[in-house]
Amino acid sequence: MRLDKFLAEVGLGSRKEVKQLIKKGNVSVNQQIEKSDKCQIDPAKDVVTFLGEDLTYQEFYYYLLHKPAGVVSATEDNRDRTVMDLFSPQDLRSDLFPVGRLDKDTEGLLLITNDGKLAHELLSPKKHVEKEYLAEVAGVMTTEDQEQFKKGVQLDGERTLPAELMIDETAQDTSLVRIILHEGKFHQVKRMVKICGKEVTYLKRIRMGALSLPDDLAKGAYRALTKEELQQIKG
Repeated sequence: MRLDKFLAEVGLGSRKEVKQLIKKGNVSVNQQIEKSDKCQIDPAKDVVTFLGEDLTYQEFYYYLLHKPAGVVSATEDNRDRTVMDLFSPQDLRSDLFPVGRLDKDTEGLLLITNDGKLAHELLSPKKHVEKEYLAEVAGVMTTEDQEQFKKGVQLDGERTLPAELMIDETAQDTSLVRIILHEGKFHQVKRMVKICGKEVTYLKRIRMGALSLPDDLAKGAYRALTKEELQQIKG
């Protein structure tokens, strides 16, 4: 890897900015000042320092974000704030992206990474990775609705995979439910509930595969995945 690319990857600045740092003699490779930005290094073997501080290269980054309502699951948008706008400047990287999407008005767990292979594994229809949602519903969900979810419903000309509907609470005209899907069709939770004659008024994703939304992670906040969480989602 070129030295300027390495420095940009570890967050010292843009390629243009780090070239200036190198020219000023602020960067050393294996205890020798290096002034060529084209210098080739091995991040696994060579010791690179900036102003005497060792730099550690990390290829992939994984963040768990508690998406609030009102932001879109995209890297950029001309009209609305995106989930990437929630990141601090020191953590924001140009190659980060959300794994899948949550509707603008939906809250909850969203994985942000630059690991395209893992994202593909989690989103692949063949993998059937479970996604669990908490939903408030206008209307009383019934055992008949649970059976309909188990059988699947017709969406976009084809039947959905069997889904699980768990009724946590019901009141006179409202329900609190949890729904587990094994696919990710457009507005799937809302559309399946609508077919049952009810309406989702609040939706929050609380789990994706083995990764659950922590109770202590505030809306709009994020943190790096723990080693244990990363091992769980990588299987």
